[in-house]
Amino acid sequence: QLQLVESGGGLVQPGGSLRLSCEASGFSLENDVIGWFRQAPGKEREAVACIDSSDGTTHYSDAMLGRSTISRDNAKNTVFLQINSVKRGDTAVYYCAAYTATYPRPQYVWQACHPTFEYDYWGQGTQVTVAS
Repeated sequence: QLQLVESGGGLVQPGGSLRLSCEASGFSLENDVIGWFRQAPGKEREAVACIDSSDGTTHYSDAMLGRSTISRDNAKNTVFLQINSVKRGDTAVYYCAAYTATYPRPQYVWQACHPTFEYDYWGQGTQVTVAS
């Protein structure tokens, strides 16, 4: 079964840190484009960070730039999203998505964070709640 499973969400205090995981089963993430997205209640889904696993290039949203890191562990077939200095505005359901095609590939990884970019697989999401 081909699927992505997110984990690592939960309740975190403002200013704290968390690390979300996105593990793939049934396929390899090693050369895929992976995106992390989030959706808060009443808001549209937005991109948080994207990575091209083939070369490690990354892109971050303005809201996450400087306080988050997207990374991958090919041995674990997992992509991580580390978020530091979390804010109440980070409260949302976080999803990861994978683009597995070798062609066409986005020329620039920021294109994978565009709302129109079509991913092949999505995870079920993990809730992150920032509250004291």
